[in-house]
Amino acid sequence: MSRFYTDEHEWIEVEGETATVGITDYAQEQLGDIVFVDTPEIGMELDQGDDAAVVESVKAASDIYAVVSGKVVEVNEALEDEPSLVNSSAEEDGWFFRMTLSDTSELNDLMDENAYKAFVDGL
Repeated sequence: MSRFYTDEHEWIEVEGETATVGITDYAQEQLGDIVFVDTPEIGMELDQGDDAAVVESVKAASDIYAVVSGKVVEVNEALEDEPSLVNSSAEEDGWFFRMTLSDTSELNDLMDENAYKAFVDGL
């Protein structure tokens, strides 16, 4: 498995042709208490950069973008009843959706963990 990050504070963990997408711990800290997550529809085709989901907190609503292009194959249904999973486990149990990748070369545009940590430290 390989994990990558965006400058929008999203992470993607790739295993074969399937990837899991969520927001980083830094992002959930900035948002505050998460009260609602709107995940994409299963079967939805996304292009890199498309609006994929929405996360709402007591502070604001934020769009979650498609980290790479592909097709949504699963959503985290636990977030429907317990959106606070994003706060308590942003990079594990609080994932948003899984997708099949249509263009793995798009992963080359993303940061690895060390680059992302350096990016956050510079904010």
